[in-house]
Amino acid sequence: MAGPHEGPATAGPRTVLAYLIRRLIAVIIMVLVVLLATFTVFFMLPKWAGQDIAVLFAGKNSGAEQLEGVREKLGLSDPLLVQFWDFVKGIPLGRDYVNGTDVTHCPAPCFGYSFRTEEPVWTTLKDALPVTGALAAGACVLWLVAGVATGVVSALKRGTVWDRSAMVTALGGVSLPVFFTGMLMMGIFVHNLGWVKIADNLGSDDSLGVWLETLILPWIVLAFLNAAMYARLTRATMLEVLGEDYIRTARAKGLGESAVIRKHALRSAMTPILTVFGLDLGVLMGGAVLTESTFNLPGLGLQAVNAISSKDLPVILGVTLCAALAIALANLVVDLLYAVIDPRVRLG
Repeated sequence: MAGPHEGPATAGPRTVLAYLIRRLIAVIIMVLVVLLATFTVFFMLPKWAGQDIAVLFAGKNSGAEQLEGVREKLGLSDPLLVQFWDFVKGIPLGRDYVNGTDVTHCPAPCFGYSFRTEEPVWTTLKDALPVTGALAAGACVLWLVAGVATGVVSALKRGTVWDRSAMVTALGGVSLPVFFTGMLMMGIFVHNLGWVKIADNLGSDDSLGVWLETLILPWIVLAFLNAAMYARLTRATMLEVLGEDYIRTARAKGLGESAVIRKHALRSAMTPILTVFGLDLGVLMGGAVLTESTFNLPGLGLQAVNAISSKDLPVILGVTLCAALAIALANLVVDLLYAVIDPRVRLG
């Protein structure tokens, strides 16, 4: 019986290109749906609920003249389709907020304009994105390697002391909240032992050493939580795959155990892991709120918390759009990886 990667046909260049085009079209449609949903939540629902959107953007303490200026600048009196088009067009092309002779330019990519800080939202987001990106990149490498490796070894040593110990540790990792683990590790390694120093305000001017020293604990804390889930998922998937007929056939043909695990079992088990990984990475790129708040990292998550506290709606809108676009992009990458792992995906 042939395994899932021993199919009779290999996808040709046209098949691969057709698959890529289908995935790109799907992502474009998904992004448009996300933009429509975001516009509905932030612009249409408040209006239908009888709220003044200008107050939401400028604040309750704004005067009547200022609110009228915000209405004019945002084009809140225009038809909804015009407002939505201006909203979508502004992201790749930029946008001008005009109120008579008062013109405020929001350069591309325009995720909105904050009337609290008097600057485009992208100015805030682009300073926070490197921090969130570095946090996500380091943590995801740690949790993917540690989680998958632990799950594979546990599946191969099912029922042993290693298996039970690893799963108990994984259960503890899943159960402990990030803020508890983060505060505990800061108390031990930062305040008591002094082994790690955390920068007060991580920025592009800081050296690589400062970035690494500041991010090492957040990486470990975030990776510990996710590695635990990936270990349990990998173990369950590997146990299911190892019981398949094609695995027994590969062993019967004399293929070495390491080759059976690497080329057949692990490759098949990676499909559900990639699915979860794409979602986790996309959500994390939208801002690891608890981790960034615990370690005071100036990323998208902390910016969202601060914007909610100050009721700065344009920044909240910008972070929401970044998170949605990150998830869409992560899912596109996962779809492409599916095609690499399992050629049958390209033929579907």
